Amino acid sequence: MTTFAWIAATIVLVAIAAIVARYAVVYARLNGKRVLTCPETGEPVGVDLDVNHAVAGKLFGGKPDLRLSDCTRWPERAGCDQACLHQLEGAPESCKLQSMLSDWYRGRKCSFCRKQFNEINWTDHKPALLAPDLRTIEWKDVRPEMVEIVLSTHAPVCWNCHITETFRREHPELVTERRFSRTDVQPHHH
Repeated sequence: MTTFAWIAATIVLVAIAAIVARYAVVYARLNGKRVLTCPETGEPVGVDLDVNHAVAGKLFGGKPDLRLSDCTRWPERAGCDQACLHQLEGAPESCKLQSMLSDWYRGRKCSFCRKQFNEINWTDHKPALLAPDLRTIEWKDVRPEMVEIVLSTHAPVCWNCHITETFRREHPELVTERRFSRTDVQPHHH
């Protein structure tokens, strides 16, 4: 292979890598459930963007062409004009469910262990909620259009306490409660 062929192959590979990297950045920014207000009803709806379509528009046209791939009002209203998408102009991250929840948790403390929430791990140790009936629930059990109500009626719970409380609720026969009084606690001497 000639030097020219190596240079040409390198340029092609760098160009492909740049396109893939740009795709990944735009995909990450646009992917994920969002909560918007339906212009027709004035109520919150959970939506997903057609991310592949939007990324293709960004890669080849300069600006993402946004359209929905799913809405909690579909299939009944699937033919709507998608006017809710105007809410994403200028600040698409502010409507992203994960961003909304991270903002809500930040600085709050777990209702059980009192550990403060800082950065949230949304991949494997997702925080949970304490419902008014004192049961812990996971976010996967909350419909996106109910998020605003849930945030006003539920309290934050860390992953560890949620797992502990779920085990305690589902297997009470395996849990031994130990109650300590102040006399049971030994003071530390320094």
